[in-house]
Amino acid sequence: MAIKSEREYRSISLTEFRTEKTEDNEYIVEGYATTFGDEYVLWDEGDVQYKEVIDRDAFDGADMKDVVFLYNHEGMVYARTRNGSLSLSIDDHGLKVRANLGLTEAARQMWETINAGLVDQMSWAFTVKEQKYNKQTHLRTITKVKKAYEVTAVTFPANPATEIATRSYLDGVIESERAERLELRKRQLALKLKTIKGE
Repeated sequence: MAIKSEREYRSISLTEFRTEKTEDNEYIVEGYATTFGDEYVLWDEGDVQYKEVIDRDAFDGADMKDVVFLYNHEGMVYARTRNGSLSLSIDDHGLKVRANLGLTEAARQMWETINAGLVDQMSWAFTVKEQKYNKQTHLRTITKVKKAYEVTAVTFPANPATEIATRSYLDGVIESERAERLELRKRQLALKLKTIKGE
């Protein structure tokens, strides 16, 4: 399916959950799935770090009608925007998540796990509508998110899905810049050899 191949996953260690149990017997977790303006490393390629940042206006017009709350990007749905148990909001800091994990026994167990501090990181899955890339700084800026698919509690902020999706985007950029660096080295070597030979 084409949409699946475009889907990207990000987990960053800046986000943490806050838990609360309300008088209405709601099991609430809150946190940020992503933040604005914070550069993070996507990939290390030798001495070059490829980074990414989410623009403050990236969610303007994004499709967030049906987003689910998962654990480690898979399995059971614990909350969902469509039934009102999950809400997403944009503030100056980033994409804020508020989920009621009190609707099922499994969701309540997930809340207990988060509340105990055993799981304290978040991630999200999305597709990109618009982006820009700065070749000098190797910084990708996501300027428009097309659709958010999921927010997820994660055991570790760096996961294989993140690396696979990231590398998929960067393959073309990395290969192109690697070829340019190789060509530059060849030209510099050729010039050095000419100088040595006195040509």
